[in-house]
Amino acid sequence: MRRSTCTFILICILLSVGIGFLLRDSHRLFHILDNPNHAHPLAMMLFFCSGVVGLIASTELRRGCRNLSRQLRNMRSMGNINHIDSPHGDTYAMVAAMNGVLDLAEQSVNSAALKLKELEIQLKVATAERQHAQAIIYSISDAVLVTDPYDELVLANDSAARTFDFDLNVGRAPIDRILRDQEMITLIKEMRQRNSRSGRRIVEHHVETPVGGRTFKVTLSCVADRIGNPAGVVAVLHDMTRERELAQMKNDFVSSVSHELRTPLASIKAYTEMLIDGEAADEKTQHEFYDVVHSEATRLERLIDNILNISRIESGLVKVTKRPQSLMVLVKEAVEVISPQAGQKGITVEESLTPAFYQTLIDKDMMYQAVLNLLSNAVKYTPQNGKITVLTVIDEANKKAITRITDTGVGIPPKDLPFVFDKFYRSEANNHMAKGTGLGLSLVKHIVETVHHGRIFLESTVGKGTTFGFELDLVD
Repeated sequence: MRRSTCTFILICILLSVGIGFLLRDSHRLFHILDNPNHAHPLAMMLFFCSGVVGLIASTELRRGCRNLSRQLRNMRSMGNINHIDSPHGDTYAMVAAMNGVLDLAEQSVNSAALKLKELEIQLKVATAERQHAQAIIYSISDAVLVTDPYDELVLANDSAARTFDFDLNVGRAPIDRILRDQEMITLIKEMRQRNSRSGRRIVEHHVETPVGGRTFKVTLSCVADRIGNPAGVVAVLHDMTRERELAQMKNDFVSSVSHELRTPLASIKAYTEMLIDGEAADEKTQHEFYDVVHSEATRLERLIDNILNISRIESGLVKVTKRPQSLMVLVKEAVEVISPQAGQKGITVEESLTPAFYQTLIDKDMMYQAVLNLLSNAVKYTPQNGKITVLTVIDEANKKAITRITDTGVGIPPKDLPFVFDKFYRSEANNHMAKGTGLGLSLVKHIVETVHHGRIFLESTVGKGTTFGFELDLVD
């Protein structure tokens, strides 16, 4: 039995016995009330004992409470939740109840700790997924914009920042404040307002970028959250400017080729029909017609060869055989071939060539064709009794071999200089001086720069002459 219960019973017994003695002598009770000194000695002793027992019980209870308080303070300071031990029986019920509360608190703490670990794992997984997504987006060459349900920009890559000229470190902000392209803002908002969980929209959009106008194919898609609700828009912008330019160049190329082929074919057909119809009655006229047909056929052959050569070089299908060669020897051979043609117009060809032991790594046949084209061009556009100077020099400091072909011809107008090396381009001011296809200089540029990784340059003054030159690396 608990000590508190025993103490309570003992106090009750003592008080009952004491009161019993007093009630037995009830006639003395009022006398005692008037004069306590006449109280029964045994009753007084019983009352005194009950008081002592009550004092002891109270002291014992206070000691048990202090022990309980000390244990609670220790648990708080150590940060551990343990069961409370109380040897005092009077506090047993309270300790048991508190231990139950502590068990419940410990279970709650453990459950919270488990949930915290789960949340940490989920956070790490979400962070890893976000970093993975960011890495993918940053590695894409196309411009990418990602917005949330409130039309705030949450993710973008470097291409997008360059295209729309904004700072990637601007943070999360409404697209109205970041993008200055109102049409792009409207496209994103309209896609978000569709509230579509699937499907996409593809449009063509022109953007004025810091480097000029560009044409983009914009693919807009809605993204969904984990429960499938629309959570934003992803816009991917693919730059189609170069593709459009190439398509236009192909169209122009086909148109130019068709025009250039039609001209000699028309001449060949016309003169052939006249020969068939017998319009060339005498032998002299026939020879004239044959010469025209042969000249136009040669021009047609040269045109086709140049087109094929340029096409092979641009596509990388041309077979190149590079060996160390003396540029001086190659240039001298080309000069000897062009000299009779120059002599017919009274044009003097002067040459100043470097020693033969300087060599460059070249494909001899292709480089010979390039030099011959430049010399032929100089003869065509140099009037009677003019002069052509062929010069090769060595820049030992930069390990370059430089060739310059200068004529005293009509020169090229400044407005035509940027387009001289374009396919089929011919200066209108000089068309009357010689026939041509407009492919010779384009082929030279491809041979020097694309095949041999050299550099071609041009200097010209109208009425004074033109200098075409190129430089190649020397062989160590």
